[in-house]
Amino acid sequence: MRAAGAYLGPMPLPRPASPRALWADMKAFWRFRPRHQWAAALLALMVPLAIIAAFYIDSGTGLTPRQTTTKIEIWRADRSEEQIRADQNRRQAEADRRANERREQFRKVDDTLNRLGI
Repeated sequence: MRAAGAYLGPMPLPRPASPRALWADMKAFWRFRPRHQWAAALLALMVPLAIIAAFYIDSGTGLTPRQTTTKIEIWRADRSEEQIRADQNRRQAEADRRANERREQFRKVDDTLNRLGI
């Protein structure tokens, strides 16, 4: 009777292929392919290359985050309620003025687009 592990003998490994053998196999494979398969292969290569190129170009833009400045207002601790309300009203009026200016800019763009029929 044979030993239990006899069928698990050493397995032969494939010999390493050279780049020349790979190139020869690729030439033999593509030699008699129809034209539409060449076009599909070209498109299949172009899409990832375009994505890689876009990332490469984008990496060279040199965009760095801008340095931000935080403004901190310091008030006296003994301010009256009227002074607090006056400051709040002043800040709200300034915010409303900026919002109205922005709204006016968008209205001008909208009017221009309407004139163009867009």
